[in-house]
Amino acid sequence: MSREPAAVAYQDGQIVCDDQGLTIRRYYLWGARRIRYTSIRSVKRLPLTGMNRARKWRIWGSGDFVHWWNLDPHRPKKDSALVIDVGHRVRPTITPDDPGAVERILTARGTGR
Repeated sequence: MSREPAAVAYQDGQIVCDDQGLTIRRYYLWGARRIRYTSIRSVKRLPLTGMNRARKWRIWGSGDFVHWWNLDPHRPKKDSALVIDVGHRVRPTITPDDPGAVERILTARGTGR
């Protein structure tokens, strides 16, 4: 039985939003993390300026045991991140190239269900 390819709403090389969920590439050392939209409780924008400016240098992993950053070597050039609450203490934190587009997709398809 073959599965039809998922319709992609957003893709930038690190982040993919398709019709079923979010894929965060380079999340683990061994690969990607897949989050179904129904698992997303909330999405919050985190500015990488001011007091949070040091966070833009977190290339991969966690510095506070709350936010987990996927590997993104371009993060130091970005100004905002998205923190995804999936109901666990550690929250995936991503820096898509177009955070507004990803935030709209995740909010519309994920939260409030």
